[in-house]
Amino acid sequence: MVMSFRVSDLQMLLGFVGRSKSGLKHELVTRALQLVQFDCSPELFKKIKELYETRYAKKNAEPVPQPHRPLDPLTMHSTYDRAGTVPRTPLSGPNIDYPVLYGKYLNGLGRLPAKTLKPEVRLVKLPFFNMLDELLKPTELVPQNNEKLQESPCIFALTPRQVELIRNSRELQPGVKAVQVVLRICYSDTSCPQEDQYPPNIAVKVNHSYCSVPGYYPSNKPGVEPKRPCRPINLTHLMYLSSATNRITVTWGNYGKSYSVALYLVRQLTSSELLQRLKTIGVKHPELCKALVKEKLRLDPDSEIATTGVRVSLICPLVKMRLSVPCRAETCAHLQCFDAVFYLQMNEKKPTWMCPVCDKPAPYDQLIIDGLLSKILNECQDADEIEYLVDGSWCPIRAEKERSCSPQGPILVLGTSDANGLLPTPNVNGSSTLSGVGGGGSSVSGVENGKPGADVVDLTLDSSSSSEDEDEEDEDEDEDEEGPRPKRRCPFQKGLVPAC
Repeated sequence: MVMSFRVSDLQMLLGFVGRSKSGLKHELVTRALQLVQFDCSPELFKKIKELYETRYAKKNAEPVPQPHRPLDPLTMHSTYDRAGTVPRTPLSGPNIDYPVLYGKYLNGLGRLPAKTLKPEVRLVKLPFFNMLDELLKPTELVPQNNEKLQESPCIFALTPRQVELIRNSRELQPGVKAVQVVLRICYSDTSCPQEDQYPPNIAVKVNHSYCSVPGYYPSNKPGVEPKRPCRPINLTHLMYLSSATNRITVTWGNYGKSYSVALYLVRQLTSSELLQRLKTIGVKHPELCKALVKEKLRLDPDSEIATTGVRVSLICPLVKMRLSVPCRAETCAHLQCFDAVFYLQMNEKKPTWMCPVCDKPAPYDQLIIDGLLSKILNECQDADEIEYLVDGSWCPIRAEKERSCSPQGPILVLGTSDANGLLPTPNVNGSSTLSGVGGGGSSVSGVENGKPGADVVDLTLDSSSSSEDEDEEDEDEDEDEEGPRPKRRCPFQKGLVPAC
């Protein structure tokens, strides 16, 4: 069938699968035969049959005789021309567009205009990927048989403009271009935008080489399945950056769930670029932030508790450092902010986009920079916490002085003892003396490095009971030997002695 096609038929067949349509007839025939031999599919054979039947439908049809009216020579000539002309199959507008001619064939199904409009699968927008072109719309992976492991091929080619964009883009790191061709996979759910989700046993082959797919996070908990980070798969380094066609084969496990794949030309951004964009379009005016504070502290007549102020820390809850770019999501109900610099860096490594204060979603397009708190950070350098008041003003809350680290129990300083048992009096240099229990007039002092020192006694130690027991035993022995001794006068005549 293919050998009998004319140039127009061959061009239509090659354009159907995204192949080049330029060249002589023998070159077009060679490409079409290679297509049939290596990239055969039911939809391709259906297209070939359609072109063949259209080509020979009117040629094989017998002319209807008209015996009552002789045919005019001009009429015969026009009839001959109409019979020998092959009518072209009309294509819809989108199929004629050059960029859309690429990526027509996926897992054995051509992307023909559907008879009934179905809602398309949509993927969520990724802040770190700016989409430049859509190479292949989200297309469902259809199993070809009952096997658990399925393969779905996709053939497409890049336009010269797309190739130039990739080649001229800067390198984020050695071997990784900023402009990339990425593969995204998600559930075939049309109810809402879908996040990236890999099917089981996924493997991606680009031309003749397998592409690396993000692995699983290790799990230390028993009985918990390890999680895999589902991100766009970069295919750029394995593709032909020319007019040649690229073949992508997705291997996936068919376990009942339906998945869709899509190809995009994107520009990958860094956290510093997103921060600069946020500083440009995401700063909230200080007056608006002040009005929000007043709204939070406004007296609620239905509430029995009146809030006179709210404290806000100037320390980032992520890294426990002072805030540099105070940021929060507009959907958050709290006034506490986190640092946008570290928040973007953490989501660049592992995208979760969850607020570290309230643990609720805080996507990039909902982030704002608090202009009022930024102003406070510049004005208040010696405090780590502030308090917003009802009228929208604020005051710093400075930390209290650290308390002494001395023992909780009282400490007595022993110096020279008075013969009359009086209380010690402080000296000029700050030292104090305390009378001894015995009646001697000698002084007891410590000497260290030629300077008089003081002996420190911790009264919290449970040594008094043992010494009292020893004194009682000695007194009992003396009473037995010499008789009862006179009672000793207590040197402390007025209540307790202050310890410090």
